[in-house]
Amino acid sequence: MIHHFPDDEAIARVGRGVLDLSLPKAEWTHAAHFACALWLMRQRPELNLAERMPGFIRAYNAATNTPNTDTGGYHETITLASLRGARAVLKAHRPTMPLHEVLDDLMATRLGHRDWMLAFWTRETLFSVTARRGWVEPDIGPLPY
Repeated sequence: MIHHFPDDEAIARVGRGVLDLSLPKAEWTHAAHFACALWLMRQRPELNLAERMPGFIRAYNAATNTPNTDTGGYHETITLASLRGARAVLKAHRPTMPLHEVLDDLMATRLGHRDWMLAFWTRETLFSVTARRGWVEPDIGPLPY
């Protein structure tokens, strides 16, 4: 199994770095997106991430000179679908399991592939302006989460 982060402190560093806008852009990888989400789910369970994550990501993108436009930056459908997947994986593990191990398990599933959503959405639908700006239901098949 691939280990994406050496320990839970490395994951916390990603989460804090997104929130305080200090995470280097080169470190904002596919695994880091999920690491941040899992960290927030476990450390800040009072947050409604479906409501709060868009603002966190938009602010982080702006801080790293990534414009949030109709063709790049923040993507609502991808974010909300990813949060659903991350929450399902987190719930499937015991609450005391180290978060870096949960992340490794998550990344070993279809969620670990950057194109995992194309099993549920056509490329045209997923990358539409409508899906970038707001939630769009899958047009191939329902999400399992």
